[in-house]
Amino acid sequence: ADLTEEFKKDDARWEKSLFAKALSVNRFEEGNSYRVKPGIYGVPLDVTNIQILYNRRLLKKAGVTAPPATFAEFLTTAAALKKAGIPGLVSGWGELWMVDCFASNYAFNIMGEDKVMATYQGQVPYTDPDWIKVFDIFKQLKESGALAEGIVTKVNKYAEQDFALERAAFAFNGSWCVNVYREMNPNLDYGVMVPPPVNPDRPMKIWGGAGSSFVVNNSTPRKPEAIEFLKWLSAPQQQAFLATQTQNLPANQEALSSIPAILSEFAVAMDQTTHPTLWPYNEDALVTEAFDKGIQSIIIGEKTPDEVAREVEAVKKRQMQKRKR
Repeated sequence: ADLTEEFKKDDARWEKSLFAKALSVNRFEEGNSYRVKPGIYGVPLDVTNIQILYNRRLLKKAGVTAPPATFAEFLTTAAALKKAGIPGLVSGWGELWMVDCFASNYAFNIMGEDKVMATYQGQVPYTDPDWIKVFDIFKQLKESGALAEGIVTKVNKYAEQDFALERAAFAFNGSWCVNVYREMNPNLDYGVMVPPPVNPDRPMKIWGGAGSSFVVNNSTPRKPEAIEFLKWLSAPQQQAFLATQTQNLPANQEALSSIPAILSEFAVAMDQTTHPTLWPYNEDALVTEAFDKGIQSIIIGEKTPDEVAREVEAVKKRQMQKRKR
C-alpha cells in the first residue's frame, strides 16, 4: 500500500517523527528504475548504522585520553596502543562487504560522492590519485600496526568476540553489536565514533538506514486498522520501549531521549548515513570483488596500492567492454 497520504496528514507529523534516512529505504522517487508510483510504501521499525567502537579502559591503559578525531590521530593512537601491547582495530574483514563498507566511507570523504559515482559509471579510473589515497589508507593502517592480527580472515562474529572480551581497543561494527556485546560482556565500557576523516573539510559518510520495516497489504479489508497499528508502533513511547528491550536503534527520532546512552551515541550520526541501495549508481559486482580482495592483499603485504589500483581498473575496463557488446 502507498502510505504517502497517511504520512502527509497533520502537516506530515508522522513522516517528520521518523529518521529521513530510514524512510528513504521505503520511498520511491519520481523516475525510479522500478517504475513504481512515487511514494512511501513502508514503515521503519528500527534503524542501524556502522561506526567505530572504542574501549575506554584500553585507551586509558595506553595513555590515550580521548578517541581520535582525525585519521592522523587514529594512527598516532594505534602507535600508543602497540607500544602498550594492545591490539588496535578488529573487524570482520574476512567478509568482503565489511571491507567495502569501510573503504567507501573513506572514498566519499576523500573525493566526494559525485566522483565516486563517476568512477562507477566509468568516467574516472581507479588509478586516479584520489583512489590511490583510498587504497593507501589500508597500507597506513597495516604499517602503523593499527590492525589486529588476522583481520582479513576473521568473520564478524569472531571479531565481535574479540572486542567484547577486550582483546582489541577498536572495532568497526554496526549498531546491532550493542545487543551482542551486552550478552558477551555486560561490563564492557565502550563508546562510539564515526571513522576519523582524512579530509576534515568533507563529512564522513557511514553505511546505515532502516533495519526492519513493516508494509501494509493493499488488499486487506483491515487496511485502516493496520495503518493505525503501525502509527502506534512507531510512536515515541512504543519505540523507546522496543529500543530498551531489543537494544536496537528506534526509527522515531522523538524516542531518542528515552533510550540507553550507548544507542544514543549511534543515533547522533544517523544524518550522515548512506547505503548502496540508495546510490544512483552501483559498481559492477566483479569490479567490487576485485576492489575488496585487492584491499585484503594490501593489508597482508602482497600488493601495493598502485598495483591494486591497476588491477581493479583492468577488471573495470573488461566489464565495460562486455557491456558494450
